[in-house]
Amino acid sequence: MKIALFTAGGDCPGLNAVIRGVVLKGDRIYDHEFVGVRDGFRGLVEDDIVPLPRQRVRGLSKVGGTILGTSRVSPFDHGGTARVKEVMDKHQIDALIAIGGEGTLTVARMFHEDGINIVGVPKTIDNDLSATDRTFGFDTAVSVATESIDRLRTTGEAHSRCMVVEVMGRHAGWIALHSGIASGAHAILIPEVPVSQEQVCEWVQHAMDRGRAPMVVVAEGFRFEGADQVDKGRTDGFGRPLLGGIGEQVTRIIEGRTGIEARNTTLGHLQRGGVPSADDRVLATRFGTAAVDAVSNRMWGTMVALRGVDIVNVNLQDATRTLKSVTRALWDEAAILFG
Repeated sequence: MKIALFTAGGDCPGLNAVIRGVVLKGDRIYDHEFVGVRDGFRGLVEDDIVPLPRQRVRGLSKVGGTILGTSRVSPFDHGGTARVKEVMDKHQIDALIAIGGEGTLTVARMFHEDGINIVGVPKTIDNDLSATDRTFGFDTAVSVATESIDRLRTTGEAHSRCMVVEVMGRHAGWIALHSGIASGAHAILIPEVPVSQEQVCEWVQHAMDRGRAPMVVVAEGFRFEGADQVDKGRTDGFGRPLLGGIGEQVTRIIEGRTGIEARNTTLGHLQRGGVPSADDRVLATRFGTAAVDAVSNRMWGTMVALRGVDIVNVNLQDATRTLKSVTRALWDEAAILFG
């Protein structure tokens, strides 16, 4: 069987480990042939296909980024499934393995419904796919965010400032919650739980009154009560608003309401870059080997997922139906420590 792999959407630590797992097992156990699609859906519609022999994936588990490249191009703006089938037929490709997040897997589901043989691998540092207990890249992102917050705390304490750290999290605050708890933040602001400006300033003031340098961790998708999310006025290839700027807004409000000097740091793509953690390398490798099993067993329209300690296959429709959000109960556990 000839199989094409592609990575789409935002880059993520562990993508190369998935590619390595797919190719090594597929070559050794099933004798499949592999090709790589350059830059996600762009390569599928523009016929940018390259060979992906076993030698090309050696040593990749520890390498960040993706050797195949990625993009946020929507294939439905460039011929859709008809064009994808044309490219697959030209290269005699039997199946696709799509490695991506909610947007990518939604497109994969639509491909499957249109008769394309496809299997999905979940990828998102936000950890917001409900069909899997965890996604690779999340552990690395939390580790990077936690280390960054720890470093910012020292400069905040030196100057008696409030430090505001904006982390990724469009709809789900998992990175903010985990890194905030790990670093001992005095407030954690997430999209799932809007809070008032007064409450945030109260937490900050209480920490300052205790002789601490307040630390506030805010997810990019957070909004104050009665307000909208802060975006950049631009959209990505799938028409979704590009978020960013809430950290600066929170900083201005804290300074204006409390008089406490505050500084904002937006971690941005630092959370995506660099080498994956050991846990992410292991999970990504397991996802890759399970994905090639699914293809070999012709389990089209499914996605590999983690349930407990086991890798299972779930329907792509179920995988993209709802996002996994931080529950109010989990946030309340952390909120006991605020202020």
